[in-house]
Amino acid sequence: MPNTSHISTFILLGFSDKFQQNILYCILFFMIYIISLIANVLIISVVSLHHPLHTPMYFFLVNLSVTDLGSISVTIPKAMINAALNNREISYSGCIAQVFFLLFFGMSDFFLLTGMAYDRYIAICDPLHYEIIMDRKTCIQLAVIAWIGGLLYSILHTCGTFAINFCSSVLNDFFCDVSQLLKISCDNSYFIEVAFIIFSIAGIAVPCFSFIIVSYVRIFRSVFKISTLQRKNKAFSTCIPHLIVVSFFVIMASVNLLKPPSVSPSNIEMVITILYSVVPSLMNPIVYTIRNREIQVALCDMFKSIITSRNQL
Repeated sequence: MPNTSHISTFILLGFSDKFQQNILYCILFFMIYIISLIANVLIISVVSLHHPLHTPMYFFLVNLSVTDLGSISVTIPKAMINAALNNREISYSGCIAQVFFLLFFGMSDFFLLTGMAYDRYIAICDPLHYEIIMDRKTCIQLAVIAWIGGLLYSILHTCGTFAINFCSSVLNDFFCDVSQLLKISCDNSYFIEVAFIIFSIAGIAVPCFSFIIVSYVRIFRSVFKISTLQRKNKAFSTCIPHLIVVSFFVIMASVNLLKPPSVSPSNIEMVITILYSVVPSLMNPIVYTIRNREIQVALCDMFKSIITSRNQL
């Protein structure tokens, strides 16, 4: 059996050995990628160009869209190429890059969601001091902490993962994923990485998620005390999308991490993989656009100005 020193490529069993089926995968991935790309770029553009949206909440939303674009660009283009060329291979260095950037964007995303929960908590529970607490400097500091935290986590996690000796080069997935790489380890060194994952859950994920839950318990208590219906609806319209995104992110990450190992890939595993790696990038802009009146108005104004400028030409 080969070990790490002999592995130059990994085989991705998520792809079919039938060319027609891989073409369908390619079309599906292309559609998902284009929709996500357009949706996230629109969010970034409309917030950047529309001055009334230059607030802490939308500042974090732009950062969230950047992480979504990054995470989906790590996996989908390579998956499209593999499917179009009827190829299941990914190089060892390419696998390292996928793991590194997936962890980087994923953890940065989670830290940003935590920062957004803090922003909503201050905005609703302490509105009189909101502008003082959540000033420009604080927002930038929180975003920098999220990005640096994601970077450090990714470096440690990636180094721990690829310090393992692998007994196989076959991965039951469309891309390189830590959970799949641990399944093909062939010595006890993988226990170090498992310990790091447990530490990550206990020391990072649980405290952050607990902070988000506690924040929203207090937020909803404050919202129900609001007397006017209009202010209640505005509070819910900014909080509900964030809560939906956080819940989906945590549930999908937990399912992907805790799903039982299997000898060969199943349809359920493929669905979980797509939900975990692709859907959050689609979900964030859609949820925030549907539920948020301010973004809807800003999008309409942006499109109107584009149409007007074209008519003038």
